[in-house]
Amino acid sequence: MAVSFLRVTDDSGAVIAPEWFARAEPVHRQLRDKLPPGFDVWRQTLQAVFANGGRMVLAVEGETVKGVAVWRIFEVSGGRHLFVDDLVTDVDCRSQGIGRSLINWLEDEARARSCEMLSLTSNVARNGAHRFYFREGFSIASYHFRKNLG
Repeated sequence: MAVSFLRVTDDSGAVIAPEWFARAEPVHRQLRDKLPPGFDVWRQTLQAVFANGGRMVLAVEGETVKGVAVWRIFEVSGGRHLFVDDLVTDVDCRSQGIGRSLINWLEDEARARSCEMLSLTSNVARNGAHRFYFREGFSIASYHFRKNLG
């Protein structure tokens, strides 16, 4: 069975596939494991992301979520970007082309939305993810600095 892509949100950020949104939680938490437990907390967190421009697409096979991408479009002085907030393939499905398929979908979406760039950040400790991004043609364009304020 081939992987297909399912939009969970519309262009306004509304969840248009609530049953699939719920199915995405365990896969998304494989990346965002620091979120407090419980579906309601996860749902509220993601709905806040969607209200601020985030969108979600799933890679699905049959009734199973194989991968999740959360992304947004933004304009900076360097141009229009499709920025990938989160990209995760279910741990049991890695190295099967799901991540590559999601990247291809995101590239097509970026082009359709007149973006000049597909960009993302990745935690410095995620070496396996870095190897994947390099294989997919990404390069390190800058350092991302942050300062905790709490």
